[in-house]
Amino acid sequence: MTFVLITITAVAAGWSLVAGRLEGWHVRAPMVLVLAGVVTGVFTQSQIAATLNSEIALRVVEVILAVLLFVDATELPGGRLFGHDPGSAARALLIALPLSLILTVALGAWLLPGLPLVVLLLIACIIVPTDFAPADLLVRDRRIPEKVRSVLNVESGYNDGIVSPLFLFAVILAGSKAQARTPMEALATALPFAVKALAVGALLGALIAWLMNLADRAYWMTEQSRRTLVLITPLLTYTTTVAVDGNGFVAAFVCGIAFRYVRQAPVRRHGAQAPAASDFQLIEDTNSMMTMVMWFFFGNAVVLALSEGVQWPVLLLCVAALTVVRILPIALAFLGSRFSWRERLMVGALGPRGTTSIVFGLLAFNTLPLGSYADTALDAMTLAVLGSVLLHGGGSMAMARLLAPPSSSPATGSPSPPLTKQHARADGGRQRA
Repeated sequence: MTFVLITITAVAAGWSLVAGRLEGWHVRAPMVLVLAGVVTGVFTQSQIAATLNSEIALRVVEVILAVLLFVDATELPGGRLFGHDPGSAARALLIALPLSLILTVALGAWLLPGLPLVVLLLIACIIVPTDFAPADLLVRDRRIPEKVRSVLNVESGYNDGIVSPLFLFAVILAGSKAQARTPMEALATALPFAVKALAVGALLGALIAWLMNLADRAYWMTEQSRRTLVLITPLLTYTTTVAVDGNGFVAAFVCGIAFRYVRQAPVRRHGAQAPAASDFQLIEDTNSMMTMVMWFFFGNAVVLALSEGVQWPVLLLCVAALTVVRILPIALAFLGSRFSWRERLMVGALGPRGTTSIVFGLLAFNTLPLGSYADTALDAMTLAVLGSVLLHGGGSMAMARLLAPPSSSPATGSPSPPLTKQHARADGGRQRA
């Protein structure tokens, strides 16, 4: 583990020194950390499984997911629950997302008949949620209509929070290292976890934001203390919820939503409101560093998965999840909407996988007993993210040109300033939406 930490920190430091130059060549932090993870994994192949399956790795992944969920919930645009276009976002999240999960499970039952349905549900929760880390240029390409980018932004911000309770329920039902449970036992465990999470998350998020508002009006806080408190908030929420036997991930996400709606912009000494974005700079930078760690471990996972051989049914399932199993539910969900068929195809085709899938995959590998279930979950995560890097990363510009409306000109096809938080997560820094 010491060697791994030295490698991660050294590579991150090296990337930081030349980040401006590398980004000019479209080389982002995830690509560098994945390469470092692969190279390291080649020389430490016998130790990868033990490293990924360690108690330290589990705690690191849990903290990263809690912070990630909190930041996602606080950075959605538009001041509404589902952003500027809540109707379209609701179609993607409440109709297309469940349909994609169901279709993935059904296809998995056909391709992998030896796996229980609950393990297939676990795999679906890993490979279905979208994230823009491998394809950050998509959210800046003006050839893609703004309403399409807006839907993709809100969807990628919310789907991990929506899927995480289902994912944890599937982990419990599939059989954690403690013990396997029947569906009713798993449900009896998951429901109290979720109820406690909703209560603790909403309470702490609203309370801390309200206290920050009061402290700001009394001029008791400094810019540094505000940033520190924002970073502490998801960590306090997660640990408190876990201490009372609740779902810490759901609590962190709900905390972010409550915090976002209660928190007011800080007041300067002269009475004007200061931009609230600076309050989130520390947690955004911290989250970017945590994301680098995840991409390094993903590089390790690539070596482990490929060295043991690719299961063709798992590969086919991941290819389908990235393409038809996403496009069809989006097309059905957007029937009767204001989106043209080309725009619906864009929303369906431009759905990359990234940090969320990596975190869920590592959690599944770490919490399930070592064996076929844990290995298959890790393989599915690896193949889905690798496929997404090729399809949505390397091929994103080609897809944008292919799917762009006929009226798009080269001028409008140039990249625009970053639209969303996901771009910032991918290149090591965040822009407040």
